Amino acid sequence: MPDGWSLAIPATVVFLVVGSFLNVVIYRLPRMLERQWGDEARELLHITVPARPRFDLVRPGSRCPHCEHPIAPWLNVPLASWIALRGRCRYCGGRIAARYPVVEGLAAALGLVVLQAWGLQWITIGWLFFTWSLIALAFIDLETQLLPDQITLPLLWAGLVAAIVFDHVTPVDAIAGAALGYVVLWTLYWAFKWVTGREGMGHGDFKLLEAIGAWLGWPALPAVVLIAST
Repeated sequence: MPDGWSLAIPATVVFLVVGSFLNVVIYRLPRMLERQWGDEARELLHITVPARPRFDLVRPGSRCPHCEHPIAPWLNVPLASWIALRGRCRYCGGRIAARYPVVEGLAAALGLVVLQAWGLQWITIGWLFFTWSLIALAFIDLETQLLPDQITLPLLWAGLVAAIVFDHVTPVDAIAGAALGYVVLWTLYWAFKWVTGREGMGHGDFKLLEAIGAWLGWPALPAVVLIAST
């Protein structure tokens, strides 16, 4: 039995906490970007940017999306709290999206798969980062149709660095995978726009496939594109 499974229980707890943080990223990052873009637009139009409370990945603390009542730590236990409260806010009764336990469960389950596959190695941290980044991007894209550079670009550079430090893929394959991933979707984007006059995807898709190519190498790209298109 791989040594990773000896840490299954504590790892599951840690991975559930990571999943809870991913939910914060999924909910807040798009809103942070919208606020930033709005402020930049006001500055360009010479409109005074209003003073507002701090809003980032840390502050304010967790609160109900409906009544904005702060959520006590004992009511914010990953997975367990949502189940115990039957998916509703304790204070206002508003429905809490099923996305919260789904993301937490996925982060834990896929984290255990990575731990089982790679065991206790430094590269395991890299694959966990890769896996959790894709979870966050998938749900952000699903809810907002955004693929933020704040996730895709660090994922790209982490993949290129991992190819140099580890031997899961050669640096040449990683660089070729990144370049090919970007160019393929860039070409499809312009071909579709030329034929239809419409945009078939956003530029974030280019960067996402670029990052995946850096992690998996160019030989894996056909399978990735095939899976993504189904």
